Amino acid sequence: MTRFGKDLRAFRQRDPACKNVFEVIFLYSGFHALMFHRLAHFLYKCHLFFLARFVSQLSRFLTGIEIHPGAKIGRGVFIDHGSGIVIGETAEVGDNCTIYQGVTLGGTGKDTGKRHPTLGNDVLVGAGAKVLGPLTVGDHAKIAAGAVVLRNIPEHATAVGVPAKVVRIAGNPSNDQLDQVHIPDPVALELDRLRQQVQTLQSRLDELEKNRQK
Repeated sequence: MTRFGKDLRAFRQRDPACKNVFEVIFLYSGFHALMFHRLAHFLYKCHLFFLARFVSQLSRFLTGIEIHPGAKIGRGVFIDHGSGIVIGETAEVGDNCTIYQGVTLGGTGKDTGKRHPTLGNDVLVGAGAKVLGPLTVGDHAKIAAGAVVLRNIPEHATAVGVPAKVVRIAGNPSNDQLDQVHIPDPVALELDRLRQQVQTLQSRLDELEKNRQK
């Protein structure tokens, strides 16, 4: 299947609100942004930098999605409700990734050369998440909504919080790729850990009390 066909199928299959491919072609700003980027990236590789930036800025004006023409975007990428998305010049996005509104794949301002993140295949980045710097997010990883990622994230991991921490690493790819809801709550996990520690200490105290009474 062609790159265009994979991009089109990604939107058709992964958006439950989509009724047919004509809606994707004519009405989906995320799909339009990808198509503009394909052209801009081609011009960028041909060293037609002004034309490339012109196309990318036109896309930003029309879609609200800013993708630098130098960024590398894989096949089957799904940009859902894409308003406010920013993807930097040296960012790389693998195949079949899902990116929600308000996501930034940006730099920290202190790096040179490779300044932006690399996403593996089948990565989900939740709404409002910020992935900053020349880090790597492994295949099948999930970045929770609102997370700020400043370090590498391993494959099959789920990262949440500010700054983001890995709270789960699954052994197999997730079947609920678009699920932003059923992600572990880091506060609840920490409370559960503390509760277990209190129970252990209480058991130890009870044991010591019994030994003292003998």
